[in-house]
Amino acid sequence: MSDAVDAGGSVGEWADDPADGWFPESVAARYDGPGGANAPEAVTPAVDVLAGLADGPVLEFAVGTGRIAAPLAARGVRVSGIELSRAMAGRAAGKPGGAAVEVTIGDMTSTRVAGKFSLVFLVFNTISNVVTQDGQVAVFRNAAAHLRPGGLFLVEVGLPDLRRLPPGQDTVPFTVAHGDDGGGYVGFDQYDVVTQEFTSNHVTVAPDGTGRFRRVPFRYAWPAELDLMARIAGMRLKHRWADWDGSALTAESTKHISIWEK
Repeated sequence: MSDAVDAGGSVGEWADDPADGWFPESVAARYDGPGGANAPEAVTPAVDVLAGLADGPVLEFAVGTGRIAAPLAARGVRVSGIELSRAMAGRAAGKPGGAAVEVTIGDMTSTRVAGKFSLVFLVFNTISNVVTQDGQVAVFRNAAAHLRPGGLFLVEVGLPDLRRLPPGQDTVPFTVAHGDDGGGYVGFDQYDVVTQEFTSNHVTVAPDGTGRFRRVPFRYAWPAELDLMARIAGMRLKHRWADWDGSALTAESTKHISIWEK
């Protein structure tokens, strides 16, 4: 049985806990850095759409540090969340609106929280953190179990860069950055096109030449495969966009936002 946490607890004293998986304290402490996914231009459009879709309480799978849940709650939406990492969840209440988000520690493939919801959402590629097809199907089943009839399940996830792979190559770089101080960062994805598994690899080099390497496993699934998972869970596709602005998905799109209805 999963347990709810007071997200206002002090996390600075926590050491890395293996139960936190790929998002322990050492990662959570850096997760809310400026720019990128935390920039207003990334957060605000997502919150706008989710607030518009909410017609009652909502539930976020993999709520993380409250990047989306907290500003959504600040708009008056009743938000609950499920999060595997205590280190991540412990930061939610420090954000405006975050104190109103009730976070339950658990696995989004199976953890249940009380109530029925108008919307369940899973953003920023987190469905891919579940690295088996069976596990991803379980996420869809769990989302459907939390929805009231007519409720919506929204997933935001990137599309794999397989078009950039020539024969014999399995690696695609996505970021190469050089700092004026001599430091730098390289990020690259490494794909197995047979199993649909891939790893996201992050190499950070400090100005003194010391480095840090982090490797995180994922599994990609094409939109059609996700539609089949939704059907297994008793849901049907309602919308599919290339971004939060509602633009059409094309062959050049790098991600999709899909919404299924129970």
